[in-house]
Amino acid sequence: MTTSTRATEPSASTGRNPLRSRRWLLWGALLLLVGPLLGVLVFLAAAYEEGRDQAALERDAEALASDMRSALFRNVQTLQSLHSVAPTPGSWIGAAAEVLQRHREMVRLEWRDPERRLLVARDSAYTGDLFGAMARAQSLAQMRQACDTAQRLSGPAFSPSYFWPMGDGTGFELIDMCLPLARAGQPSGFLVVSYTLPGILGELTDRERMRGRSLAFTEPDGTRLALHGSVSDQGRLQRAGALLDLPGHTLMLRLEGPRIVGRGFFGLFPNLLTAVVGLLSLSLLAVLILLGRDMRRRQRVEHELADALAFRQAMENSLITGLRARDMQGRITYVNPAFCQMVGHKAEELVGTGFPFPWWPSELAEEYGQRQAVRLAGQTLPREGYESVFQRSDGTRFPVLVIEAPLLDAQGVQTGFMGAILDLTEQRRIEELNRASQERLQATARLATVGEMASLLSHELNQPLAAISSYATGSLNLLEQSGPPLQGDVRQAIARIAEQADRAGRVIKSVADFVRRRDQVREAVAPADLVEAIRPLLDLQAKKQGIRLQIRVAPRCPSVVCDRTMIEQVLLNLARNGMQAMPVGEPPMASGLRLLAIDVGPVQRSTAGESGRTWVEFAVTDHGQGLSDEAREKLFTPFFTTKVEGMGLGLSLCRTVVEQHGGSLTYDAALPQGTQFRFRLPVGQ
Repeated sequence: MTTSTRATEPSASTGRNPLRSRRWLLWGALLLLVGPLLGVLVFLAAAYEEGRDQAALERDAEALASDMRSALFRNVQTLQSLHSVAPTPGSWIGAAAEVLQRHREMVRLEWRDPERRLLVARDSAYTGDLFGAMARAQSLAQMRQACDTAQRLSGPAFSPSYFWPMGDGTGFELIDMCLPLARAGQPSGFLVVSYTLPGILGELTDRERMRGRSLAFTEPDGTRLALHGSVSDQGRLQRAGALLDLPGHTLMLRLEGPRIVGRGFFGLFPNLLTAVVGLLSLSLLAVLILLGRDMRRRQRVEHELADALAFRQAMENSLITGLRARDMQGRITYVNPAFCQMVGHKAEELVGTGFPFPWWPSELAEEYGQRQAVRLAGQTLPREGYESVFQRSDGTRFPVLVIEAPLLDAQGVQTGFMGAILDLTEQRRIEELNRASQERLQATARLATVGEMASLLSHELNQPLAAISSYATGSLNLLEQSGPPLQGDVRQAIARIAEQADRAGRVIKSVADFVRRRDQVREAVAPADLVEAIRPLLDLQAKKQGIRLQIRVAPRCPSVVCDRTMIEQVLLNLARNGMQAMPVGEPPMASGLRLLAIDVGPVQRSTAGESGRTWVEFAVTDHGQGLSDEAREKLFTPFFTTKVEGMGLGLSLCRTVVEQHGGSLTYDAALPQGTQFRFRLPVGQ
């Protein structure tokens, strides 16, 4: 008995050992796989850090190039202001010295005439004798190349870099920038500035980004042209390049900085590393599958179901399209977050609700209810959907596109309706912007047509006006040669014909010059002469309409500098508009007079840089019906008119002419009724 008992014990222990050994072997295999996997992950983390540092270095290189480009173009603005504040070589020298003192990256400023001849130059005080070792003529080829490019581009241009030796055996890598100058619309020469590449690196870069790094300009083959900064650890460096794209020339930047992460183990390339990680992952998965054979099937199914539900929920929550589900009775069974955000209600407030829905506008609830009744009866609408209007919880309305389809279960039985709702608010806004843009394009096309028409009219009317003037002059000559003198009225009428024909010719010429943007001739004119020139035409129209014309010019009113013909047309247009604002048959004023007043007198106005400058103000006052609110908003808009036969360009052109003379055209209500238009012109010196 004892022998048998002892005999059974080894067998029992022998039956348990294989299971325990297998479990330990599986755990040992898991540890052996996890160890290398962790090592690989460490390697990948190091590689990731290295890549991140490299990306950061490249971003800093691009930022430094952008900073340099912005600083160089800010320097262009400084140089343009230099030319405006120092128009003569004498004043230019001092201003140029101040610019060179503030900008150490500049070593020389030159002002050259349109033929590239040197007018005046200034060297920086920080570089010593720049041309002591070699004359400036040795680098004129680069300067001329930059100026030719600048003239072609109508803007600043840069030359290729070149080395310039100094007297002490050192030298600089220089680059020239040429800026075309213009005065009164005509080319007046070029402004040439010489930059040192080390100065650009040292003065136009962010010192915070350059801490512990070096920045250099290089040739395409890697030859270094200029260097700024230094890196202490030369064995662990990262390099990044960027292009400094300038008009006329492109420079290459190279930024170097200390490397945080090494090169990796044995220089393995990514493909092999990926294969090792994949193999280790598959092996680990196989071990985990063996260890998970004892897990219950229900748990696995529950996890899969939870993953599926979470995935579906994530998709529904990430949609910007509203989703809603309804049963066959029309009650809401499901809404997604996008729909709740769209209508402004929580899901708990919507689920279970029926007709009428909370997002239906009250005045449209009956119509929407009938449409839903038709749908529930089986008469479904097309799948492309229909447009409708919903209401948010705050009462605002918004357009939507509703697309609905039958909701089928796993057996293919319809259990309700599934709808997708698209908010069309942004689409409607874009359509409105497109419509407004089309209207502006049409108005621009009409303005271009008006310009062409004005040019054509000026060309076609010059000949008949010249003939009228010639016939009037001939008639006056015949009157002088005739025996018995005729009446003075006939002579005066023919003289007025010649005068007005000549004036019409000047008006057409001025309009043509205005349309073609030519320089207009301005002269000092007495304000009384401007009014008297148009008075015969105003008297004739005032007499025809029964309007009393009142003209008051202040005594000793100073002369104004203007284009006489265009200002006369402005006065004539404003006066005629005032007369047309008092149509025949309207009720007379309390005084019983229909009055148009033209007042001219000096005024004082302070502007920036000028204190109490004298201007002459012209005021045209009518006592008509006044301006409506709509007319006030669009008064100076081209093609807007309140006249039946008007083109809507008179006031717009008048304001343009006055603004070209430095003044402004304004209006106010006149008392007891009517409108007063005013504009000011500068006094001649």
